[in-house]
This record gives sequence, C-alpha cells and structure tokens, in this order.
Amino acid sequence: MNTGKRIAVLTSGGDAQGMNAAVRAVVRTALYRGAEVYAIYEGYQGMVDGGERIRKMDWDSVGGILHQGGTIIGTARCEAFMTREGRRQAARNLLEHEIDSLIVIGGDGSLTGANIFRQEWPSLLNELVERGEIPAEQAAAHPYLLIVGLVGSIDNDFYGSDMTIGADTALHRITEAVDAITSTAASHQRTFVVKVMGRNCGYLALMSALACGADWVLIPESPPDVDNWQDVMAERLRAGRKAGRRDSIVILAEGARDRNGNYIGSADVQKALEERLGEEVRVTVLGHVQRGGRPSAYDRVLATLLGYEAVETLLQAREDQEPLVIGIRSNRITRMPLMECVEKTQEVAKVIEARDYEKAMDLRTSSFKDAFNTLKTMVRALPHPPVAGQKRFRIAVMNAGAPAPGMNTAVRAAVRLGLDRGHIMLGVRNGFEGLARDEIEEMTWMSVSGWVSRGGSELGTSRLVPKGSDLYAIARAIEDNHVDALLIIGGWSAYEAAYNMLLNRTNFPAFNIPTICLPASINNNLPGSEFSIGADTALNNIVEAVDKIKQSAVATRRCFVVEVMGHWCGYLALMSGLATGAERVYMHEEGVTLKDLQADVERLMRGFEAGRRLGLMIRNEYANPIYNTQFMCALFEEEGRDVFDVRPAILGHLQQGGDPSPFDRIQATRLARLCLEFLIDECEKQGNSSAFIGMQDGQIKFHDMRDFDRMVEWRFQRPKEQWWLELRKIASLLAQLGPQG
Repeated sequence: MNTGKRIAVLTSGGDAQGMNAAVRAVVRTALYRGAEVYAIYEGYQGMVDGGERIRKMDWDSVGGILHQGGTIIGTARCEAFMTREGRRQAARNLLEHEIDSLIVIGGDGSLTGANIFRQEWPSLLNELVERGEIPAEQAAAHPYLLIVGLVGSIDNDFYGSDMTIGADTALHRITEAVDAITSTAASHQRTFVVKVMGRNCGYLALMSALACGADWVLIPESPPDVDNWQDVMAERLRAGRKAGRRDSIVILAEGARDRNGNYIGSADVQKALEERLGEEVRVTVLGHVQRGGRPSAYDRVLATLLGYEAVETLLQAREDQEPLVIGIRSNRITRMPLMECVEKTQEVAKVIEARDYEKAMDLRTSSFKDAFNTLKTMVRALPHPPVAGQKRFRIAVMNAGAPAPGMNTAVRAAVRLGLDRGHIMLGVRNGFEGLARDEIEEMTWMSVSGWVSRGGSELGTSRLVPKGSDLYAIARAIEDNHVDALLIIGGWSAYEAAYNMLLNRTNFPAFNIPTICLPASINNNLPGSEFSIGADTALNNIVEAVDKIKQSAVATRRCFVVEVMGHWCGYLALMSGLATGAERVYMHEEGVTLKDLQADVERLMRGFEAGRRLGLMIRNEYANPIYNTQFMCALFEEEGRDVFDVRPAILGHLQQGGDPSPFDRIQATRLARLCLEFLIDECEKQGNSSAFIGMQDGQIKFHDMRDFDRMVEWRFQRPKEQWWLELRKIASLLAQLGPQG
C-alpha cells in the first residue's frame, strides 16, 4: 500500500533517552503504512542546511538503535531557524523531497518553532515562487504543512502528558546516584546536597526525594513557606540524626527558589547547613549524567507507542489540521492540541516568576500534588504525637506471596504515615505463616529506616494460602493482638488468602475487620490494577539482561530464546519484547502451535540469510507445556544449523531481585498511603469492608473483595481483562524483517 505521503522526523532541543526508540517506531510504522520517510539530521539546523542532512530511511536504517541513549539523528541549536530567511530555506529543502508532513521530537521550544513554521508555510512558499526558487505547481501541490509533536524532555515539564520521553530514565539515574551517595553518607554520618535538573519543574527533585527517602527537597513550584527556611531545614536534619539516622540528604531542583523569588543554589544550601550544623556538607551536582545512557524499559515502550501513534495521526489528518502533540494520560496514548499544551507549559514558568506558587501547583498533575503532600510527612524526623483522646487503631501490615521489589517501600510508607496519624502499626513477619504463628510486633518510626530502596521483603513473606486449621490460628492471632485492620501487600496468593478470609467470616468473626490488598507481583497478573508493584523493576531487569545477551549474539550469528517469568500472564514477555525489539514473543494468552514455530524458523532463516546477525525470541515460562524453551531451542538449532546457532537464556530469579525501580517506589508509596486512609476511614465508621486497590485508566480504584472471583480466570491466575494485550499488533509490526513482513 503506497499512500504517497512523505514524512520527515527530527529531534530537537536537549536530547532525552528514548528518542531513538521513537525514531525507530516512526520510520518503521510509516514504511509499513506505505509512506516514504526521511530523517532530518541535526534538528532544525539540518532542515536549514538541507543536502545530506535530509536522508531517506529504510527499515534497516533504524535497526539496533532501540537500546541506545541520545539521538542517532542528532540535535542542535539553530539560530538560523529563528529567522524568516532560515525558515524559508528550510521550506525549500523540504520541498526538494516533496515533504509536507513533520514529526518533531523535542521540548516546548522545539514544538513552538514547528508551529510558527506551519503557520508561515503558505507565505514562505509564495516567497519561494516569487524568487523563482520553486515552480508555482510545486507550491500548489503542498499548500499545507502537517505537524505532529512528541515531547522529549527529561524534566517531565510538559502540560497535558503524564510522562515525557526520558523522564523515567532520568529518575533511574538520580535514584541510582542518591542510593550510592546514601551508603557513603551513612558510613561517615554526613550530609549531602544533591542538585538535579528541572529549571521550572520540580518533578525530578520531588519524585527522587520520595523514591530515595531524602530528608528535604526544594522545588520551584512550592518554595519553603517561611523566610527562615534554612533554620527549619537544619533543625529537621538535626532531629533526624537525634532519632537515629546516620545520613542526611537534601535534594534541590536547579530552578529552586525561596518564596520571594530568589534562586537557591546548591552552594547556598551547603553554606546554610554548615553554619547551622557545624559540620562539613558535601555537594553533588548530577548534571548531564541524568540525560545520558540507555533508556529505561518504560521510556523505550512509551517512545515506541508515541512514535507509532504519531504516524497514525499524520496519515489520518486533514490537510489544514491544527498541529497535535501525542502524549500519555491515564496510561493511554492521547492526541492533544499542541499549542494549547505549549501555552499551559509556558504558563507554569510565568506564574512561578510572578510568585503565584499556588497556581503553579494547580497546573501540575494530581499525582505530583499527592507526592508533595506525602513527602511532607515522610521527611519528618519523628511522627506527630497522638492527639489527646483520639481513638488509636491497631493496624497490621504484612507481605504475602512471592517477594516483589517495592514491598519494603510500601511497608515503610504505611508504617510511617500510620504512626503520624497517631495509630499503632503492627508488622507481621513471614506472611500468613507468621500470622498463624503469632509473629507480630509493634513497629516504630525507625523500624523501617532505610527500607525505601531495599528489594525483597524485610518482614519476610510466604506463599501459604491459609485453609482449615490455618484460618483458626490466624483468627486467634488477630484476636490476641487486638488487630483492628489489616493491610496485605502481595500477589496472587495474598489476594486468594484475603478472599478466603472473606468467605470464612461467618466461621471466624475475627475476620470481620477492614482488610485491603495492595498489588505487589512481578507477574502483573492481579485484577483491578494495570500495574503491580515490582513489575517495572522486573521488566528493567529483563531488558538489562537481554541487552547484554544481544551484544553476545551479534558477535556470533546466534539466536537466543529468552525465558521470562509471569506464570500464565504474558505481560513481562510482551513488554520486554517491545522494549528490546524481539522478533517474536510467545505468550500463554495467544498459545503456541507447531505451525507458528515452523513460520518462525522460516523467518529466522530469511533474516540470517539476508545478513542479520541476531535473532531474539522471548518466551513466557508457561506459554505452552509441550513447546517449552528446550524444545524451541532444539527445533531452531536443527533447522538453522548451517546458518545460525541457538542458545537458551532462562533469566530466573534475577527478575525478582534487585532494588526497586523509581516507578515501583513511587507507586508503592502512593498506594500504601491510599490503603492506609481506606483502613482508617473504615475503622472510624466501624466498617469491615474487604477490598483491593489498583490503578485503572489513570484512576485509583477500590474494588470489593467479593468481586475478586468474577474478575479473574482462576485456572490461569490472571485477570479476565488485560489492557496491555492491545499492544501486540505494534510489537509484531515493529519486529518484522521489513515493511512487507
């Protein structure tokens, strides 16, 4: 199918991790849809220069770039494009290739420039005709310039999109750095000031402070509300040391200021603390390390989906359509008016400059505001004392099922937020086994110190789903410890256990207490939630391992069959396939037939015979009980023995280990806060609801545990509805050998 459309893609402004994934998706989607596609090298400068900087792309032009940081087509500041003469030259260069559709990947400045170019396009063409530089017929054939924007910005400062390309990876860089700094700071009982990017947006500073357990944060949208903020900050850090903390971490955004609009630099914070604490304070300015390196799994997938949608948008657009920007809202790819979003983005900077900080916060997302309010409690040295005469509830927290990165983060948040509300927080050791054995202890503020960044489960966990005598022992433990409410953090076993407790309430009255499940499973197979705590960390572990496997395979003309976890849920398989560019993903949801495997062998043969040096197949561990990883490897090895060799890679428990990703830490903290509020509210009104929490369509929802049965496929331990299955066609399209399959 040839659409006759010619599309150009460029990257502009500061680079952001994931830009290459977006370029790859744009090029391959456009070619698949029958359009011709060009890359403009060095951003707007390349458009002005023309010539070799505007190059026609083919399918293999973007092979092997998915995992690379930066942008392979380059970016540059361009003074010439800011002039009308420069834009006229750019228009002429585009018309030399009959291009009248642009996909621009950059920040608000780059997108504003694209809109000005679009508005001037007709008059620029008229001038070119008058100057004799193009024939009138050529101008008449291209009366309009179509623009679609993608936001590449590590600051995550663009209005209308929940996340921008590069922001998640930048958070990874910051949390890795702060985690490392924290260990050396604790060794020497030192204070560190860490400066991160964010000129008019405190997203990176705020979220990294929440994810790393920082003691203080300074962001442009909400400066300290007192003039003597230095004294307040120093006192907070001093109180933390007195309570038992060995390290003190202050994070500030580069655009931080006081309430009078005066900029606060890292040296200002350092000086203020040294004078008040009487000790040496170290400064770390992370700088461009936040912008560099390989993109995270999230950024690869996000950029891929945005690039795909950008092409679809262009191909469906009317000739005179206003420019659109593609973003993500409520975990769904959306199209938004470009200039409306740009103006709102730029309005934030204006209201900050005008010191209207309340409006600046209003222009941020609800999750940004929630995170800021949560952080106010989490940075306390000790909790507020209970209010005189208040009813203090005894709330138990436990982990259940397989360990998932982020469990400790959730426990820490629940314990500290509960204590700050004046309640008694109980920790249950070793899951339901421990609960049956009465392994319950009262938790203090410092009981969970340092847990924010630790993987595994400090409380311990077990996969026991209590039945029979276990239920009696658990009921007895709940009664003996006067437990008023129960927070269960875990996966399928946790949900099944909570459901069993609900069904047995008539037999065991002790179970008639408010109970809630928080989803924590690397399999991401729980109902009522699009994301489970731990799944993002597991996905990044897989992607990191596969990147290394691919480097090995390329050197030796080899196909790898990589087996990932998930039980009967193919989430990890599909999303890691999208993030690594796998040729094929095998999932239980789709099934595997011998006919499928024959077709895959033939495709591998065609690829290697055409010069490919790598084959990558990702298989969900329970995709098919007969056609297992060993069978597939043997089949591919036999059929391809004269052309390529085959190796298995069963990733195993490395997917479950490691420190939680920033996404998992932030999500765990947010969900723990909401779960705690649910339990306290139920206790105050003497309710006994049993529920599970999750994020669906961008909204936090509480589901009645009585609905668990109807929302799941019991046999395969997964939800009946899985949102990510709709991404299969995109993964399949981009992994083909060429536009014709």
